[in-house]
Order: sequence, then structure tokens, then C-alpha cells
Amino acid sequence: MASSREYPERPVVGIGGVIIDHGRTLLIRRGSEPLLGEWSIPGGTLELGESLQEGVARELLEETGVEVRVLDLIEVFDRIYLGDGSSRVEVKGRPRFHFVIADYLCERISGEPRAGSDVTDVAFAREDELARFHLTETATRVVKKAFAMARARQVAK
Repeated sequence: MASSREYPERPVVGIGGVIIDHGRTLLIRRGSEPLLGEWSIPGGTLELGESLQEGVARELLEETGVEVRVLDLIEVFDRIYLGDGSSRVEVKGRPRFHFVIADYLCERISGEPRAGSDVTDVAFAREDELARFHLTETATRVVKKAFAMARARQVAK
């Protein structure tokens, strides 16, 4: 049986994909904790025996219905939620959630975006529209890096 994401025995490997398509990024509204109801980068957790790139492609297809080519690593960071997420109090003597997350720049190959899996909504946003979605500080930083990386890839072509 798979270990729980909540109160895990060890950190969970999280993966995400930032699609930049025609100057817009695809965001999802989360349908489960952590960050239930918040807008975020599509992604999930790595499965046993799966490469990081395979996991990103699978998660994006499951959550958004979009098939992607995984390009470059944007950033790796950790996300630790103690207790109920609103305080520094630990429950059961360990963090409620502990993820090590690798986010990748992705290119859309096919598929029309739709909410799937544990997602309640999807939306495209231009870089100047990101503030409307109230992303976390980290997600905002990662998405802005992705926009810069996508622009650099266009210049290099």
C-alpha cells in the first residue's frame, strides 16, 4: 500500500510542469490538500519506477488533459506544512505534509485543457495576469522563471 501524503514517514517527491504556450501558462485550481481551492502549477507525486520526466508528463495529462514534452528543469525546492498549515504546531510529532518538488518547463504537444483528476478548474494566464490567481510566492517565482526560460529558448532558435 502506498504511503500517505499526509503525515508521511519521509519526504514525498513532488513534480510539476509549467506549460508556456503562446505567451500563456496553464494553471490549475487544486481539488485537494495542500492548498485546496488555490491556483497552482499542475503536478503531483512521482510514482515508484517512474522517471521525473515521465511523472511530469503523466501528471499533466491526468490533471489537465494536455500531452506535453518535458524540456528543462526550472527549480527544485521543498514545501513543509506543519500541523494544519496555519500554525507552527506539529500534529503527531511530525509535519502534516513534506514535499521535495521538481518543476519543469514543458511544451504542449496536444490536447485541450480540462480539469481532471484532483483539479477543479484550469485557466491560461499571461505573465502580467499572474497576480489575479494569488499563487504562492514560490509558484509565482517558478512560473516567472519558466516564462524567462521560454523566451530564451525562442531567441536561441
